[in-house]
Amino acid sequence: MPKGYLVAHIRVHDKEKFEEFKALSGPAIADFGGKVLVRNPAPEPQEGDLRGLTIVLEFPDMDTARRFYNSDAYTAARRVREQAAETDLLLVEGL
Repeated sequence: MPKGYLVAHIRVHDKEKFEEFKALSGPAIADFGGKVLVRNPAPEPQEGDLRGLTIVLEFPDMDTARRFYNSDAYTAARRVREQAAETDLLLVEGL
């Protein structure tokens, strides 16, 4: 079964609040069997206008990625992140 991935580009403007988001989101990621594949604050843009911290999370499948994103635990973390940063985020199924 193909894996599910969350890909995010995050532009942090409140570092303290973002640390709170990280503390909340980490356990939620683990609860859904998620694995951090990429966490890079200085990616090398080649095309387009995406900036900021790049995150790639891997989940066992796309359904699990969706359940994670819509979970109560991640919704609470997301509300904190929305106060700390602007984010471009998508879920994508792997090959």
